[in-house]
Amino acid sequence: MQTYARLPIGFTHGEGPWLWGSDGKRYLDAVSGIAVCGLGHAHPRITQAICEQSSKLLHVSNLYQINEQEKLGHRLCKLSGMDKVFLCNSGAEANEASIKLARMAGHKKQLASPKIIVMETSFHGRTLATLSATGNAKVHAGFEPLVEGFIRVPFNDLAAIEAAAMAHDDIVAILVEPVQGEGGVHIPDDDYLPGIRQLCDQHDWLMMLDEVQSGTGRCGYWFAFQQYELTPDVMNLAKGLGNGIPVGACLAHGKAAELFGPGNHGSTFGGNPFASTVASTVLDIIETDQLLENCNKMGQYLVDQFTEAFAGLSGVTEVRGKGLLIGIELNQPCTELVSQALNEQLLINVTANNVIRLLPPLILTTTEADQMVNTVVKLVRQFLST
Repeated sequence: MQTYARLPIGFTHGEGPWLWGSDGKRYLDAVSGIAVCGLGHAHPRITQAICEQSSKLLHVSNLYQINEQEKLGHRLCKLSGMDKVFLCNSGAEANEASIKLARMAGHKKQLASPKIIVMETSFHGRTLATLSATGNAKVHAGFEPLVEGFIRVPFNDLAAIEAAAMAHDDIVAILVEPVQGEGGVHIPDDDYLPGIRQLCDQHDWLMMLDEVQSGTGRCGYWFAFQQYELTPDVMNLAKGLGNGIPVGACLAHGKAAELFGPGNHGSTFGGNPFASTVASTVLDIIETDQLLENCNKMGQYLVDQFTEAFAGLSGVTEVRGKGLLIGIELNQPCTELVSQALNEQLLINVTANNVIRLLPPLILTTTEADQMVNTVVKLVRQFLST
């Protein structure tokens, strides 16, 4: 089905931050499969884990205990401070699980139509419930009627949440990304997430964080919320957790961890021995190779280099980033830069129509960062001068 506007290139193999095209050329990957391949391509320890586990056991179903799943679940809880985990296959599925948790919490309060506050310019997935939660009309188009029960407010606006609380007495949760990726790499004020935590405590709502893109080291922490002194009630992961193997997780804390019982939710493939082993190996590599430290170091380096290079350049609105989630906002649509960068053997992404989004792997070196900066700066200067 024609669901993608694909670029005219395919890839035969990769190594670290590099991909080799079917044209025989080598490309620097600053997209990482949209924040998925945080360890780069063909990481030897991931390859070893895949080979070893695939020769033992791939799948048995959740009718039975799965040791590899339990190991991963305990590790995620220890790293995050959460209590329980539901393992699935994608970020959309993880967000779906959180929406069901919120609905169940509402019905336990005898609310006939529980509501979830969500943000404008957000992105939570392509399933019917998660696209309804998403704050992007283009994602909604053609799939109406949308799933009911979502109240939309501007991102990074605590007053708007307080106003919604005054207007509705059936709110049960807030679902928010700590950093909006698809929406244009929007980074909130320092008091925003702590303020949401305070409002959720005040009103007995669930604070639910979509860390599908921002989690698993992408923002320089295991999870982006850890830069604040707070713990969410629900947190959703995927993307970088499997480095290319499909795996997602919905983690819950406190009262939210006790909502689901047998039969309330499930997944045929979720948390199978294969995906769980690979995800555990990803966490091992991030820890042993000190990739959180490298992510912070290289992320700041990139922001500094771009900020200096674009200083005073009319047309560049802002350079912003958190870890290795970088956004360069222009004052005009710039999607054509993606194909221009491809011609320069660099893979980039443009989101929200005018924001260059860079998602290089956590293993990025200064040499590779310099090549990325030089190419992007050249292309942006050429683009703005025409």
